[in-house]
Amino acid sequence: MAEADSVAVIGLGRFGSALALELMANGTEVLGIDADEDTVQGLNGLLTHVVRADTTKEEALRQLAIPEFDRVVVAIGSDIEASILTTSLLLRFNIPQIWAKAVSDPHGAILEQLGVKRVIYPEKDMGRRVAHLVRGAMQDYLDVGDNFALVKTQPPSIVVGIPLRDTNIRARYGITISAYKHGDQPWTYTTMDTVLASGDTVLVAGQTEHAEAFSQLR
Repeated sequence: MAEADSVAVIGLGRFGSALALELMANGTEVLGIDADEDTVQGLNGLLTHVVRADTTKEEALRQLAIPEFDRVVVAIGSDIEASILTTSLLLRFNIPQIWAKAVSDPHGAILEQLGVKRVIYPEKDMGRRVAHLVRGAMQDYLDVGDNFALVKTQPPSIVVGIPLRDTNIRARYGITISAYKHGDQPWTYTTMDTVLASGDTVLVAGQTEHAEAFSQLR
């Protein structure tokens, strides 16, 4: 099971199960582990392997060959002690890539102090994303870190009907329109000669405040 393209997901609640199923849908083999028998039974047949185990026990993890995995996600959220103990064991195994879910800032701080380089805050990150969508006229929003975002929106009137080279939008608004979509057609990279229509959808890249402000123009 512990092959190069496989992932172990520990904790199969809403976040963990959604993650595991998405990995499966994209062709990645998944070993799912949870302490609850009903949860394990509910995912039986949907993941490559799914087992019930106490992952705070080193022997249980060794029996499941977890030390041989290159990628493990600790998605335990309801039991912070179990999350910390499990993550501590994984770090002791020198797993190359560990992602750990945090349910609060103090929880995340402890995981970081243990040495986890990839701490995930699903609820917090989703709340921020939705807040940006509620505030602006964006169809979608992705914060890529370091005050930089990708925004999916409709082009404002100031860039419609003229080649992008004549809009001077990077100098005026601090953003770049990197791709566009016309109706049901596939996404296309923009060029300096691209002429956008009012019903198009565009992908805007730039500093978060600039990308958000541009999406509010009409």
